Amino acid sequence: MKQIKTVSLIGLGALGLLFSESFASAVSPGCFCVIADAVRQERYRKEGLYNNDKELSFNMFRPDETCEPADLLIFAVKYGQLPQAIADAAQHVGDQTIILSLLNGISSEEDIGSVYGDKVVGCTVQGMDATKEGNRLYWRNMGDFTLGELNFDQITPRLLLVADYLTRAKIPYTLVTDMRDRMWGKFMLNVGINQVVSVCEGNYGLVQREGPERERMIAAMREVIPLAKAEGVNLSEKDILHWLDVIKPLAAEGMPSMRQDLLQGRKTEVDLFAGTVVKLGQKHGIATPINQALLEEILTLEKDF
Repeated sequence: MKQIKTVSLIGLGALGLLFSESFASAVSPGCFCVIADAVRQERYRKEGLYNNDKELSFNMFRPDETCEPADLLIFAVKYGQLPQAIADAAQHVGDQTIILSLLNGISSEEDIGSVYGDKVVGCTVQGMDATKEGNRLYWRNMGDFTLGELNFDQITPRLLLVADYLTRAKIPYTLVTDMRDRMWGKFMLNVGINQVVSVCEGNYGLVQREGPERERMIAAMREVIPLAKAEGVNLSEKDILHWLDVIKPLAAEGMPSMRQDLLQGRKTEVDLFAGTVVKLGQKHGIATPINQALLEEILTLEKDF
């Protein structure tokens, strides 16, 4: 493959919708498609899809429709939807397909790889402040991608293919040789900011300024560091400072995805954050009281959904 020419996306939640227009712009007309079942497609046609009030329309394929495999397949679903999404994307995966997961956490790449093999390139997305209201997405900061191989510390040809594609899509990115560490760093941020903003029923501004909420966020993040080291990942207090800098420019009135889920009566990804921290703590005999408390609080908030 000399260049990524065909792209399939599954998931038009906040991240999928945020980047969909850019993804489509980087390939020829008709070479970008969204994988969606008939029910979703009907809803999209009826209600429309809006990105900062611009209506978008995409070529769509049902999971059971036969098609040529994509050069690049992008997963942008919630973690609870991932098993179904993996099955639904099967027609779009071929021998040369490269796969990106935009999901939070540190598990989705392994889940996808267990089905499709060594096609997954490590990826995190950070710095965005998107808010989704039904079929409409609003944002000020698009954010940027970090890309790297998961199992070795080299910039590979397939990474350069994805980098070329993101350049054409005008999406900022960084290529790294320590991708696993970067993914754990993003995971650490989400453990703090998603959960604390949610239980405090606030917004980004709540943890951008000094106060007990910010201190609780940092305490939750700090519990990840010894777990990372136990898993062979290099995290330190410097990484906390880095991620605190990342959230500085976010729109203060914006909210992380977990807070938005709770406001809209949806189950959250708490198992992906505090749930993972607590399980790893039990595995390694490391206390995680902050995340244990956050897990219980969030489960209480969503118990009636």
